[in-house]
Amino acid sequence: MVKTTAMILNELHQYASPADKLTRMVQKGEYIKITKGLYETDRSTPGYLLAGSIYGPSYLSFEFALGYYGMIPEAVYTFTSATFEKKKKKRFETPFGTFTYRDVPSGVYPLGLEIIEEGSYAFTIASREKAICDQLYKMDLVTNYEELKNLLFVDLRIDEQELKMINLQDLGMLAERYPSTNVKILNNLIRRMLK
Repeated sequence: MVKTTAMILNELHQYASPADKLTRMVQKGEYIKITKGLYETDRSTPGYLLAGSIYGPSYLSFEFALGYYGMIPEAVYTFTSATFEKKKKKRFETPFGTFTYRDVPSGVYPLGLEIIEEGSYAFTIASREKAICDQLYKMDLVTNYEELKNLLFVDLRIDEQELKMINLQDLGMLAERYPSTNVKILNNLIRRMLK
């Protein structure tokens, strides 16, 4: 369970020095420090369950979400998340893994998100449509279908059959709102592929 320093110190208020008690508990492994002011009680907690607590508001997206949905063949070891209006990328190295955060346009930030409950945790992740849009938004501009196919199937190694499973209505809605030529070309390409 994720806890803040304030929550833990409140729980330890009966001790003469709650901060010293917390330090000893961390040394014993009863609390694992994630980042400054944030702790986890279970060392085996998967990192993706912590991503939204480390820096936010944020949701899991980009390579992590593409891997989560099986759209790319590689295992993804960095927990990649989207934020908005933060103006710079953030990276956190923790005992639970590496977490990175980067902006997407604020107008599309709240669209295409799913909240998934897992045990006593919940995490927010981009839908498969939103994840591919976020990924293409951060990549170099392509100008035609062939360049986009090369980007999708060679550079990103996205599975073509998985790409065909994208919900066209959701993709179309996102393409209208993303200020990204790559996303607009993707929308047109998938519609052509499915004809």
